[in-house]
Amino acid sequence: MNKIRKGDEVVIITGRDKGRRGTVLKVLESRVVVENLNMVKRHTKPNPQRNVQGGIVQREASIHISNVMLWNGVAGKGDRIGFKALADGRKVRFFKSNNEVVDR
Repeated sequence: MNKIRKGDEVVIITGRDKGRRGTVLKVLESRVVVENLNMVKRHTKPNPQRNVQGGIVQREASIHISNVMLWNGVAGKGDRIGFKALADGRKVRFFKSNNEVVDR
């Protein structure tokens, strides 16, 4: 079970986008793609069969999962995540600082 999932709001803790927040678009093995963060320029060749125009395209690059933290809205900062089992048997994520459950 991953600590960071698609749709989570995260804050980047290292690199040129340090301190910026965004939503996770995709989770790969040990990397995540965050919306409008870690932007790179990609030089693409035109492909008339796919109707793709060539040029310089800006897109999000993946960032290692250890360089992001889940955003805790109550505390107003990035926070560490733990797992615990509820009374009904569900396994949920919780914030380590205030024990608030992330998954509802």
